[in-house]
Amino acid sequence: MLSAKTIEIVKQITPAVAANAETITQCFYKRMFAGNPEVKAYFNAAHQHSGGQQRALAGAICAYFTHIDNPGALGPAIELIAQKHCSLGIQKEQYPIVGKHLLDAIKEVMGDAATPEIIAAVAEAYGFLAEVCIDREAAIYDEQLALPGGWNGYRKFEVFRKEPESSEVVSLYLRPVDKNPLPPYLPGQYLTVRIDHPTTPTSPRNYSISDRPNGEYYRISVKRESALAANAPGGVVSNYLHDVVQVGDQLEIGPPCGEFTLDPTADGGRPVVLLAGGIGVTPLLAMAKSLVAANPATPIYFLQAARNSEVQALAGEVRKLADQNPNFHSLVLFDQPLPGDVEEGRCDAEGLLTVETVTDFVPVADAEFYFCGPRPFMENVLSILNVAGVPESRIHYEFFGPKQQLEVAG
Repeated sequence: MLSAKTIEIVKQITPAVAANAETITQCFYKRMFAGNPEVKAYFNAAHQHSGGQQRALAGAICAYFTHIDNPGALGPAIELIAQKHCSLGIQKEQYPIVGKHLLDAIKEVMGDAATPEIIAAVAEAYGFLAEVCIDREAAIYDEQLALPGGWNGYRKFEVFRKEPESSEVVSLYLRPVDKNPLPPYLPGQYLTVRIDHPTTPTSPRNYSISDRPNGEYYRISVKRESALAANAPGGVVSNYLHDVVQVGDQLEIGPPCGEFTLDPTADGGRPVVLLAGGIGVTPLLAMAKSLVAANPATPIYFLQAARNSEVQALAGEVRKLADQNPNFHSLVLFDQPLPGDVEEGRCDAEGLLTVETVTDFVPVADAEFYFCGPRPFMENVLSILNVAGVPESRIHYEFFGPKQQLEVAG
């Protein structure tokens, strides 16, 4: 446990740290990548370039300092971090590297205000949090190995099928080269893909498993991402998977990870609402298919928002679920429909998601809500659910990329 003195000091400095948090994290990454360049391989260059990683870390530091006297409140955030770390193969030996450069960054940014007493308190706070994360990550690694066919690190998989799902999305069907069993997973979890790019060093990427567990293969559905700018990284791995990887090729795959999950065997007695924006359909489709297979009596409301029919991914599988299961209800919403999309019934409604769309479609009063998609979509959904009076305990969501606080319009 943290000492009372450390808790007192951290609470005192929290406002000053919050005011300089993003500057501190920018300095931290610069120092760490210069001093320990070997760790750069774990970080997405696009997220670094956009500043998303720095903002996410700044938010995490502020959250920890704010709750320094009640670390139990950070349980969900710690689980997210631990799952992400295990997907990348982070080990306990790397925590002191982070700690050193974080303390040095605080000293550099805060100057004389970072007294030896303050640095000692922050070091103790970091050490405590590191131990919590290390313990949880060790447990996850053990859990992975204990599953039938489970593994740590990377395992070679063969791409035995490749299917276009829209103009932007392609599905890769993966089976283990060693022909050993595949461990089960919870729908919503993701795989980590590591590639040896011929020209551009890349960090591993996470892709949601887009199908329900079947014991034979995994499927990921990858959206082609464009470069962020002329000289900015972005889309390197997704474009490689789209353009270079072919049937018969092998990929290095990490075991299923992730905390945004749904247990399809748990009979909660409530309807389940799945709100998908763009490529956010991938984990939610896995949830829907798993629920239909395990609990067909569960009412499922699946809302898929996309620009139009050209980019709508996995539409046929959603339609099939609706056609074959009376308890599965679907609604397709296009905000930029193509000619014929509305007239020929490729969508059920036109425009952006609204409170009325949601409340007319689903039983808001007693449902569990899961949603995933681009940040503006998610902020809109969260605002809608807040207006509709859905309790926080029944709201579950997933970010693709560094997780940050959603900003809800007032």
